[in-house]
Amino acid sequence: MAKQTRPHFTLGAGYPSMERTARITLRPGREAAALRRHPWVYSGSIRSVEGAAEPGALVTVHDAGGSFIAWGQYSSQSQIRVRLFCWSEDARPHTTEFWRQRLQRAIDLRDSLRRDPLTNAYRLVYAESDGIPGLIVDRYGDALVVQFLTAGADRASVLYTDLLMELTTPRTIYERSDTDVREHEGLGASGGLLRGADPEPITEIVENGLSYLVDIRNGHKTGFYLDQRENRRRFRDLAMAAAPQGEMLNVFSYTGAFTVCGLAAGIASAVNVDASSEALALGRQNIALNRLPVEHVDDVAGDAFEVLRRIRRQGRQFDLIVADPPKFAFTQRDVPRATRGYKDINLQAIHLLKPGGLLFTFSCSGAISEDLFQKIVFGAALDTGRDVQIVGRLTQGCDHPVALTHPEAAYLKGLICRAVS
Repeated sequence: MAKQTRPHFTLGAGYPSMERTARITLRPGREAAALRRHPWVYSGSIRSVEGAAEPGALVTVHDAGGSFIAWGQYSSQSQIRVRLFCWSEDARPHTTEFWRQRLQRAIDLRDSLRRDPLTNAYRLVYAESDGIPGLIVDRYGDALVVQFLTAGADRASVLYTDLLMELTTPRTIYERSDTDVREHEGLGASGGLLRGADPEPITEIVENGLSYLVDIRNGHKTGFYLDQRENRRRFRDLAMAAAPQGEMLNVFSYTGAFTVCGLAAGIASAVNVDASSEALALGRQNIALNRLPVEHVDDVAGDAFEVLRRIRRQGRQFDLIVADPPKFAFTQRDVPRATRGYKDINLQAIHLLKPGGLLFTFSCSGAISEDLFQKIVFGAALDTGRDVQIVGRLTQGCDHPVALTHPEAAYLKGLICRAVS
């Protein structure tokens, strides 16, 4: 993964001076969302740009009458042309101290996780929700993995990295800016070591007292699905109470974190299904790492849709099923196709539940609303002819907070469903 050349903002310099800040004026009647502190300004809302608005540069946003609304970071290519982060005209976001305080605030809000002796992996900075657009920082023990997802975050990447090194003193800061989101910003993939020592090929972390091996260089997202931490704990608790010595099926299992939780709770056997044989192999290492019975787990590498149909033809059923597929809908245009995919997965899963069995089913597609996801699962249950209850609702962990002004940050939704008959 190639590293890109970026402006180097040292701790003493920060952003360019206010005199060079471009001014964005909105069209009449287009200021309502910005005044309500929604952080996104779309290109169609902008009337004029005064000054040199370079990609990622600081800008001020004003209503049609000229009144100041907010500070933002500019993107010349994205439909989200400005990402707002501060509504105080007197703020000084061109200074290093401003961003030091923003990062420190995000770090302090995770202090309970930092002090948790049973967990050392969690999200440290969550972009707009923490007032730092486009910046993702995940902690894996003494390593930080960062993503610069927008033009603004990319432009300030060296500044942010310097500050993270100062505030958290990690052994490693490693970049994983390899997501499709950057293409909308006119940015290519970028990654590699930014500060400190090279990360180990495999990093060991602890979550809720269980150990996991993470490939922070090449694994999904930044290496692990940190957003499921609290849901895995709930799954473990319910497995212990509802299905001791039962059988579980983990679909889209990745490296088997839910399976580790199930076995730790006393599940007698498990089936992992994933397209990646490498992920399944690392999952077996995670089971062995926790001194759990690897011999009680079957791994099936293949297309989940096909595998579920094959298991159903075999007449098998399970006490617990986890269905945590990848993102099916990236935009609103993808929603019809994604809806069909989610319905098929849940239809097969409900067929495979024993009476009284529990299904933990998820969607991480932001374009699929919680209401729509429930309707999809309802449609799947209806087609099976079984009676199914919702006994719990799930979302992303507290280290992935959702600003009330930015509901789009709530992407992960899940249901715990029980097959009554």
